[in-house]
Amino acid sequence: MDSKHSEKYIRIGLNISLQRKLKKMTQFELAEKIGISRTHMSNIEAPNMITPVSLEVIFDICDVLDISPEILFKIS
Repeated sequence: MDSKHSEKYIRIGLNISLQRKLKKMTQFELAEKIGISRTHMSNIEAPNMITPVSLEVIFDICDVLDISPEILFKIS
């Protein structure tokens, strides 16, 4: 996918990865808790894969990680 927002998707994915690791959770555990596949979770976090993610999934991730969405959207 080539998007004018590619860098933002990458940053959000990296923020998800960081927050997940801070909670000592695997991709599989997080994916299972929010109802998506581990592969999809991996694609969201991978900096070499531009994977759009729905707000529903973002909010579910935030709920499981007990963080506010603003943390994931911090781009700078």
